[in-house]
Amino acid sequence: MLDYKFIIENIDAVQKNIKNRYMQADTSLLVQLFNRRTELTTALQALQQKRNANAAAMKGKLEQEQRNTLIEEGKKLKEDIAAAESQLSQAEKELEKEARKIPNMAHPDAPVGKEEKDNLEVKRAGELPNFDFEPADHVKLGIDLDIIDFDSATKVSGPKFYYLKNEGVFLELGLIRYALDILQKKGFTAFITPDLARTEILEGIGFNPRGTESNVYTINGEDTCLVGTAEITLGGYYSDTIIAKEKLPLRMAVLSHCFRREAGAAGQFSKGLYRVHQFTKLEMFAYCLPQESEKIHGELCAIEEEIFAGLLIPFRVVDTCTGDLGAPAFRKWDLEAWMPGRKDWGEVTSASNCTDYQARRLNIRYKDDDGKNKFVHMLNGTAIAISRAIIAILENFQQKDGTVKIPPALIPYTGFDIIKKK
Repeated sequence: MLDYKFIIENIDAVQKNIKNRYMQADTSLLVQLFNRRTELTTALQALQQKRNANAAAMKGKLEQEQRNTLIEEGKKLKEDIAAAESQLSQAEKELEKEARKIPNMAHPDAPVGKEEKDNLEVKRAGELPNFDFEPADHVKLGIDLDIIDFDSATKVSGPKFYYLKNEGVFLELGLIRYALDILQKKGFTAFITPDLARTEILEGIGFNPRGTESNVYTINGEDTCLVGTAEITLGGYYSDTIIAKEKLPLRMAVLSHCFRREAGAAGQFSKGLYRVHQFTKLEMFAYCLPQESEKIHGELCAIEEEIFAGLLIPFRVVDTCTGDLGAPAFRKWDLEAWMPGRKDWGEVTSASNCTDYQARRLNIRYKDDDGKNKFVHMLNGTAIAISRAIIAILENFQQKDGTVKIPPALIPYTGFDIIKKK
């Protein structure tokens, strides 16, 4: 959430940012609601002053008639204050509701555009594989090697679920430990978090838990949801907390399940493991001082590159356009791996700098040297989304005989160097 004062003082820039992000929010209405809240606050303070004056007068020497008059005035003031407090509370709710519709400001260098095709490629790394045969996609490879079972998962759980079997299990576990070891060496604190979070935490992070367009699974009868990313549980970890400045930056690595409805997701690029309702992900998260966030954003991106370069998977990095950023992000870099089965790039990680947008919603602050409490900056980045990493490995390391080699860096973690047909 943006600061109200910032919005009012930069109304044209905020409105342009909303337009560039292809979102809907009414800054004029927010200004009206802000002014209304100010008026109600002033009126309430005036009533409170009258109440204090009435209470002080009651302590003096008074005739009974004067005392009775003050008593009646006190009763009336009590009723008026209660009504004013109720009006102010309602006004604050309406103001916050409208403010939550306004996205974070985008980085001035973020490319302006509506969707994925408008992202700007900034880097490529690795050599694309040169096959002397027609490469298969990961769905065929996974089934032929008996390491992925989509049909049984559909029977048991529904579409967009999957079983991992045989070497597929050790491939997932190996990828987790491979990436986790890299993060541990870089000073990240390891976490495993709950799969559920309260609705208020999701809303604070910037996710919409309700509505037909929501990508979130809600739990009936409870004010909780299944998390779509550990950004939610780690972002809520310090909600309503003042973090000691000397502890910043905090770097966290979290292993979690992720649950997404993927409503409307269809097409050949969404098949198999690419868009599923449940997957495992190792997430990076950071809390830091405002002046550190751009530097740490670069660090998160560099770690993502290190992880996939170490796996010898070709990738490119894109600067995400304004329309594809998501409301909380100031800037986002995506790492896309080459996926021969689709003959195209596919997103495997992203790293976002959300500045103080989420911290303001969740009330996460630090005490600065001037003694004032200020909002921290919050960042998140995918270390490795296991299902998509498996796609990239199967498709890039497939052999003519249908086997799949394991990247050398991963062999110590899997215990085998090739996956053969059973």
